[in-house]
Amino acid sequence: QVQLVESGGGLVQPGGSLRLSCAASGFTFKMYAMSWYRQAPGKERELVAFISSGSATRNYADSVKGRFTISRDNAKNTVYLQMNSLKPEDTSVYYCKVDYRTTTYWGQGTQVTVSS
Repeated sequence: QVQLVESGGGLVQPGGSLRLSCAASGFTFKMYAMSWYRQAPGKERELVAFISSGSATRNYADSVKGRFTISRDNAKNTVYLQMNSLKPEDTSVYYCKVDYRTTTYWGQGTQVTVSS
């Protein structure tokens, strides 16, 4: 079965950096696009970044452009989100997502808190 497991979240000061990882299993990872989303308390889940199967296409939300970088290692079945220059408004639970066949799968999420 499809499984997505995020890690790498934590507490960081404004201006700091974190790298999130999402380990995937249960499907042929290299054939599928992957996405990172986030959801803050009381807000809707929003798309943060997208990467195509071969990494040729990468898209970002306007709010994170120039600060976040999505990447993937198809040999390790893992997608990453490098987050630099973090701001308090980046505080959220971050999720990775895959649309596999006709079903959308989400990981359990990892909490990122940006605070001094």
